Amino acid sequence: MANEWFTVGTIANTHGLKGELKIVSQTDFPEQRFSPGSRMTMMDPELTKQIEVEVATSRNMKNTYIVKFSAWNDINEVEKYKGWLLKINKDQRINLSEHEFYYNEIVGCTVVSDEGEELGVIQEILSPGANDVWVVQPSTGKAIYIPYIEDVVKHVDIQNKRVIVYILEGLI
Repeated sequence: MANEWFTVGTIANTHGLKGELKIVSQTDFPEQRFSPGSRMTMMDPELTKQIEVEVATSRNMKNTYIVKFSAWNDINEVEKYKGWLLKINKDQRINLSEHEFYYNEIVGCTVVSDEGEELGVIQEILSPGANDVWVVQPSTGKAIYIPYIEDVVKHVDIQNKRVIVYILEGLI
């Protein structure tokens, strides 16, 4: 399924006169994505045009990446790409370790207690600090916040979009 695209960054602006671009990273793996030789696809905001690019150089600067692609050497060649998206296809994703998941694999999963009670569907993932927190929206009522820790999350079945959790006292 190579036609499934994932955004890894947005071109915010140009940088300098030698064709460098300021990229706002939207990936958990910026060191790999923006390393020299890395390939990705630039797409216009309407997703109607795309250009394959290869990173020539990059550096981290104030929470953004300054990236120069092999194809361009002048600011005049890259100015028109402000606002474009940098994407990879599903085949370019990095393989994760056991018990690691991409956000898009978790969001949309149904959460069930280890006693069989359906709690709701994961709507978003928060990263407040020590561990991620999965925001579960029940069919009625307020959101439930499930910490992604071993004591709580017992099983994640990505194929069937189902997560089994143990409800600690006071969690709900």
